Amino acid sequence: MGIFEAVVLAIVEGLTEFLPVSSTGHMVLASSAMGIANNDFVKMFTVAIQFGAILSVLVLYWKRFFQSIDFYFKLGLAFIPAAIFGFLLNDYIDAMLENALVVAITLLLGGLVLLFVDKWFAKTETSGARDVEYKNAFFIGLFQVIAMIPGVSRSAATIIGGLTQKLNRTTAAEFSFFLAVPTMLAATGYKMLKYHLKIGFNSSDISILLIGNVVAFVVAIIAIKAFIGFLTKYGFKLFGWYRIIVGAAILILYAMGYQLQII
Repeated sequence: MGIFEAVVLAIVEGLTEFLPVSSTGHMVLASSAMGIANNDFVKMFTVAIQFGAILSVLVLYWKRFFQSIDFYFKLGLAFIPAAIFGFLLNDYIDAMLENALVVAITLLLGGLVLLFVDKWFAKTETSGARDVEYKNAFFIGLFQVIAMIPGVSRSAATIIGGLTQKLNRTTAAEFSFFLAVPTMLAATGYKMLKYHLKIGFNSSDISILLIGNVVAFVVAIIAIKAFIGFLTKYGFKLFGWYRIIVGAAILILYAMGYQLQII
């Protein structure tokens, strides 16, 4: 993988990580379209550049990470379900990543759900809670487990999880961003360690990782700011239609006989 491919994947990561459209689905589809999906380094890279996206959350919301010790306990509680199921089901998750139909179907079904989310949780936007309690955090963490299925979208699952806990859209979205920090940091560390033990890093690998993370960081900052404003004003419906279009397009290509092996 060269610098051009790394920048393209980093832009995709930065744009989609915090949107309810599935960054994993878009990353694996982008790497497949460029013909580099079978590369071990690419598989690791698509996870490792999440670190850049993590930094964008820390920069934009740095004050919130110093507000109280309870904040970290709540994040830890929400992180536990994904940590347990991620460890136990890692091989199954990797297997699902190899199936384009899984990504297509989950994009499509998730899009259908997003079309109705605003109607289902209309009351929470005006009367929803602005503070996340421990019970809320744990249930949002359970919803994050669903996002281990490629194409579901961690952001969509956790935001909807927050809405089910009667949080307003902004509070649910921001907690989703915060929860991404320990979740993505753990995933990044695990993938990088696994790659290091299996293959090992060289100077070129490190340079490409640095470039990818810088690009993902900058793009993610822009995406987060734009998403909060858009979500507050317009809701989820547009993201739902986008997911449906992408998922349907993949299914059509598959039906036409195109080889859509993702990884």
